[in-house]
Order: sequence, then structure tokens, then C-alpha cells
Amino acid sequence: MNTDDRRRSSGPIPNISRRDEPRYGSRERKEELAKGFLGAGVGYDELRPGYPKGALDVMLAAVGTAARPRVVDLGAGTGKLSLALAERGCRVTALDASETMLEVAREKAAEIGVGERLEARVAPAEATGLETQSADIVTAAQAWHWFERDAVSAEAARILAPGGVLALVWNTLDVSIPWVHRYSRIAHAGDVQREGFLPDVGEGLELVERHVEHWLDARPTWDFVRLASTRSYYLTASDKTRAKVLDNLDWYLHEHLGHEPGREMAMPYRTDLFLYRIEGREKST
Repeated sequence: MNTDDRRRSSGPIPNISRRDEPRYGSRERKEELAKGFLGAGVGYDELRPGYPKGALDVMLAAVGTAARPRVVDLGAGTGKLSLALAERGCRVTALDASETMLEVAREKAAEIGVGERLEARVAPAEATGLETQSADIVTAAQAWHWFERDAVSAEAARILAPGGVLALVWNTLDVSIPWVHRYSRIAHAGDVQREGFLPDVGEGLELVERHVEHWLDARPTWDFVRLASTRSYYLTASDKTRAKVLDNLDWYLHEHLGHEPGREMAMPYRTDLFLYRIEGREKST
């Protein structure tokens, strides 16, 4: 069996997740997992991928009349989406519960010359403290499922200006590919969702557009071993469990799939973008 055949063959593993959203078991477990991200800024920023240009184009086209769209990024983390939108000329307010995460966003903004267009502050997504109708776009990237649905939906609707959109976006491993699905299971990637999933939003928000994009993230193999260290499961696990996860991924990528350690490989991803408007509120012209 050659290397390519080994990469396609991964045993009796389902191609598609059955999840509509991550499963936590209980509200207490959800809160425990969320707290795991509070000090994970540098590793998260280094290892998590950014967002493809096509998704950003769709998002900005939805508010095409705004010369410099005002963006509020909920659960912004290290600013993966915030910084990309600031580079496109948007004025971005990045909100997160972790000061450690936001400090990475500020440093990156200064490095790439968009510091004047990005404000980063600690605030909950459900109670931003921002003015009513102060945003053309409200975004949540890899984050919506961590919030309290009704409270964050109401807050997003409150701060959206006429003609504005709520943009919910996820990068997920493309588990329609069997070997990627097995990787996701070993890495305990909890944000893998089924084909055709829809976010759970509160009343008053109407889905107006969905964009799906498939793409590849090319990195050295060790980055995809270490990627597990940015997952909530890993961040809240014991040292013994963490070591086991990393050892298993090392074996899977280098021995089972046959990648040469440290050489570049491509990980298939998919990006799902959902755009919502407030029901009864028309797009601005």
C-alpha cells in the first residue's frame, strides 16, 4: 500500500458528523471548557487558521453601502477575524472574556499597522455595553455556541444598525474526508458539526444567506499535532490525558498516515458563514 492509499484508508469511520452544535453534557461542563481558553492566547493565535477571503467578501458585500463598516466581533479571541476585517478597512471593536487573548490581538494589530482601526476590550457578548445601533456587522467566529443564545441574540439585534447583519462563521475540519474525521476524533475536536447544520439563534433573526467554502491549511506536521492543544478538551484535561492526545496524534500523522515528521502537509477545512438580518428590517440601499 503506498502513502496516498494509506491516507485515504482509515477504517470504518463515518464520513459526516451528526452534530448540529458542540455537546457539553451540562451547563457546568460548558462553563469549565470555556474557561480553558482564558490564558491560551499565543498558542491559539499561532495554530488556529484564519478565514478565507471568499467568506470575508460575502460578509462585506452584505453591507456594501458602508464605506468603512463598523464591526463588533463577539468572542474575538486573538483577533483572527477582527484583524482580517480591519485590514479590509473596517473599524472593529473586538470583545472577549480573556484579556490574554485580546492582548495578542492588540499586538498583532500594531504589527500589521491596523491599530487605529481596532479597539479590543473585555466584555461579555451578552452585554457589550455598546450603544444601540452602533454596528453595521456583528460577528462571532468559532464562538456563537459558547454564548447564551437568547441573551446574545437580543444584544446583537440591539447594537445592529439598520441594514446591518449578524455574521456567524466557523472553520471546521472537513470531516467528509475519512482520514480527517479520524484525526478530529483523536484530537477531540468538539466543534465538528454535521453537513447542513444551522446555528441556534434567538427570535427576531432571519437567515438571509449561507456561504460554504472548502480550502486547505498547509503547515508542518507538528503544528497539526500541537493544534489539539488549542481545544477546550485539552486545555481542561490532566497532564496525563494531554500527553496521550499528543502521542496519539504523533502516531496517527507520522506512522499511520506516513507523513514525514516536520514536513508540510495540507489539512482540509471547511468554512460555514451564516448571515442574519433582523426580521422585518430591510437591507439598506
